[in-house]
Amino acid sequence: MYGVILAGGSGTRFWPLSREEYPKQLLNIFGNQTLIQATLSRVSDLIPSKQLYIVTNPKQAEQIQLQLPSSGELGPHFISEPFGRNTAAAIGLAAVTLRKQLQDGVMVVLSADHFVRHTPVFLNALRQAEQLAEEGYLVTIGAKPTRPETAYGYIERGKVLSENSPASKVLRFIEKPKLEIAEGFFQKDAFFWNTGIFVWKVSTILTEIERFLPELSEGLKAIEDKIGTKEEGDCLEAIYAELPATSVDYGILEKSDRIAVIPTDMGWEDVGSWNALDEVIPKDADGNIITGNVVNVDSKNSTIYGDKRMIAVVGLDNIVVADTDDATLVCDKASAQDVKKVVAILKAKKAESHRVHRTIIRAWGSFTTLEEGPGYKIKRIVVNPHSRLSLQRHKKRSEHWVVVSGTARVTCGESVYTIQENQSTFVPMGVKHRLENPTDEPLQLIEVQSGRYLGEDDIVRYQDDYGRAKNGRIEKKKG
Repeated sequence: MYGVILAGGSGTRFWPLSREEYPKQLLNIFGNQTLIQATLSRVSDLIPSKQLYIVTNPKQAEQIQLQLPSSGELGPHFISEPFGRNTAAAIGLAAVTLRKQLQDGVMVVLSADHFVRHTPVFLNALRQAEQLAEEGYLVTIGAKPTRPETAYGYIERGKVLSENSPASKVLRFIEKPKLEIAEGFFQKDAFFWNTGIFVWKVSTILTEIERFLPELSEGLKAIEDKIGTKEEGDCLEAIYAELPATSVDYGILEKSDRIAVIPTDMGWEDVGSWNALDEVIPKDADGNIITGNVVNVDSKNSTIYGDKRMIAVVGLDNIVVADTDDATLVCDKASAQDVKKVVAILKAKKAESHRVHRTIIRAWGSFTTLEEGPGYKIKRIVVNPHSRLSLQRHKKRSEHWVVVSGTARVTCGESVYTIQENQSTFVPMGVKHRLENPTDEPLQLIEVQSGRYLGEDDIVRYQDDYGRAKNGRIEKKKG
């Protein structure tokens, strides 16, 4: 059995915690693990990491890798989508990748941002689904509803497949229903939440894609021919943008006659919006979820999510307050699904707060934008022990570095030297340079950029420890 984890979403309804390049699956919302770490841990007893494939985009791949215990040949492996084309294309790309490498096999499709309370029940359902998949079924895992929910899709089950299995044929899929319809579903045993967790053979799903989405099938076959060759990247980028953008539910499952559902009571939730926290995080006596540096006076049924900055709330009822270094959200819980509209407005305005946080984590450490204005930008940079940034230069800016703590080894032009706490150095515009930490302690410094253009894409890399240097080509990443 092989696991395919879909991890390319932007998590717009969890803004401002989630951002385009740091979506909700990377957040530690509850427990000691991020959502994607919990997803990997959940299946670890059934699927070894070398048989896991993560489908994501290049912007998020680096952040995901930083959260994984291992990567590369040992797995999990990465499948890169150059563009988001919905779930049918993402699953199809994973399927042709597996077919190219393995010819066939059973694949489990999971989302990186789900919550499951009862892992043994979940794993047992996957084992049952594997048997059905070997028989040629497309199997979906259903979750027993715990309330009338209008934000989830539903599955209506039909005839039981056999006396020895809980699986049933699927009568129909229902999109997110109105409340009165959801209340009716909740009263009946035949309806289950559609979890988006699927199990099928690679050959079966590709046959059904060819049957119902021939345009997608043709594009995937062209991509498959180039997998493992030097032309793979260019082929993928050229073809993928033209693939039809449709969900696997609408494009395949609602049309196929091979669908089976395994009903479960595994305590599943799609952590899709701030409201979802009500179902997975314990509340205080007044029905509140409170995290961070918060002073609460007479508020109830509210979610207050902060960090270091003081948040004071008085007399709130059914409200979400989420605070980060550069943005604060305040909304009625009834409107939590509309947070994505805020993100759309920010994106249209080209505001950085929809895309990244002030602090950006990199493999070598992190950098935080402290202040910026016309012609200048100030950052705090932390370099991990025995790590270094790429050998690089900037065409449109110069940089001053002041060491706050630790020791820095600096390459600037032909010179290599060290600077320590309370010392500084200057990197002129256009000069090749590198910053590294040769010690066992973190290096912290303040960087002051000045110039006519201070965008993160003004960087030419020549040498890089993380595979980002491409013969001096400009790369849109920092470090």
